[in-house]
Amino acid sequence: MTPLADRISGSAIAMLGAAAFFYGSKLPPVPGQQVGPSAFPMVVGTGLLVCGALIVLGIGRHFEEVAEADVVSHSAPEEFAPLPAWRSWLALLPPALLMFYALASEPLGFLPTAAIMVLVASTAFGAKPKLSVPLALIAPFVINLIFLKLLRVPLPDGLLPFPW
Repeated sequence: MTPLADRISGSAIAMLGAAAFFYGSKLPPVPGQQVGPSAFPMVVGTGLLVCGALIVLGIGRHFEEVAEADVVSHSAPEEFAPLPAWRSWLALLPPALLMFYALASEPLGFLPTAAIMVLVASTAFGAKPKLSVPLALIAPFVINLIFLKLLRVPLPDGLLPFPW
């Protein structure tokens, strides 16, 4: 039997998915393009709807119980030290980065803003500088290329315009 908390959260996720699918399907098509703005919310909505239904039905719960039992059998309770107080504030980092993007993307441009965001996020969540710095230098160019060439959505140029 699926616990009540799983049924409630799964139902909420499924309803969010249904709403995303429904409102995404109401978006008008773009003339001359096969894939319009409705595709992304409908795909995400379908994924959320399916995942929510799987949670409600308890499918995959057995794997979670096996994994929890495996972790308990391989670790002693003294290994779990409490997290430092500053780590609990990391939950506020993604919304803070979104606010930073909203405020800084127009004047700075997408490339520097995204580089700062990737560097701050990856470092804060534990990446070493030898990984976070190259990631911060490469990821914004790849994301901008995807938006510009595949989706045909220009991102803000700001101080550093995209080179091609």
